[in-house]
Amino acid sequence: MLCAPPQTLRPSRPLLPQPRCSGSAQPSPSSAGNIRRQVLQPEGRAKLDPRSDRDFYAFPRLVKHVDDGFLATLTDLYRERLRPESDVLDLMSSWVSHLPPEMRFRRVVGHGLNAQELAKNPRLDYFFVSDLNREQRLELESASLDAVLCTVSVQYLQSPEKVFAEIYRVLKPGGVCIMSFSNRMFYEKAIGAWREGSAYSRVQLVTQYFQCVEGFTQPEVVRRLPPSDAGGKSGSSPLEALLRLFGQANSDPFYAVISYRNFKPM
Repeated sequence: MLCAPPQTLRPSRPLLPQPRCSGSAQPSPSSAGNIRRQVLQPEGRAKLDPRSDRDFYAFPRLVKHVDDGFLATLTDLYRERLRPESDVLDLMSSWVSHLPPEMRFRRVVGHGLNAQELAKNPRLDYFFVSDLNREQRLELESASLDAVLCTVSVQYLQSPEKVFAEIYRVLKPGGVCIMSFSNRMFYEKAIGAWREGSAYSRVQLVTQYFQCVEGFTQPEVVRRLPPSDAGGKSGSSPLEALLRLFGQANSDPFYAVISYRNFKPM
C-alpha cells in the first residue's frame, strides 16, 4: 500500500485505509532488486528534447497512442495473465488502463506525469504523480503488488535498471510485470537506444532490463504482427510502408515482454 498520501486523490471514490509509515514499515533502499549490470551506455540514455518530462507532459493528452487492434490484444493478454481480486500498479499510466472490463481487482494504483489524465481513469482507486527519470523510488511498500503493468512507455525510461529494480521490490513473490509497446513514440522524448533500434533490438532491450535485475524469471516475449510484418503477402503502398516506419500505420505491431518475481505461478 502507499506509504504516504498520493499527490492527487479521487474524491468521488472511497479511499482504502492507509498505514502510517514508521519504523520497519517503511522499506529501505537496499530492499530493491539487486542490479547485476548496467544495460545502457550514457549515449543510449540521452533524449533529443532536454526539457523536463514534467513540463512535456503538463498538458493532458486524452488520446489513444496505439490502434484498437493493439489495445484489444493487450486487454486479452491481461485477461490471460492477471488474476481477479489482485493488487495492480499501472505504471506510467494515463486516462485509460485497458484492463478487462469484467475483471475486478482489489485495488488498482495509477502512476504517471499528468494528474488530469490520471483523474479521468475510471479503473484507478488512487494515483500518484512522479517523474521516474528524476526519482526512481516508488512510494509503495515492498512485496505489496500482484502485478505491475506498463503500456507504450518503457521507451522513455532513462534509468531502466533502477526502475526495474523497484518493480521487483514492490512485486510479491510470483507477481508479474508486463511491459507492452509498439513502434510508436514521442521521438524527441524516447531514449537514444530506442530511437536508433529496430523492432528486434527493442524487444531485446526490454528483455535485458529484466535480466539485469537478480530474481526475475526468464522473460517471455509475445508478438502480434500485421500480416505484412509477419511475412505474409503485403499489398501496402510505399506511402503505407512509410507511415508504418514512423508508427502511423493503421495496424500497429504488438510486443510484450513478461517476467515474474522469483517464479511463475502455476
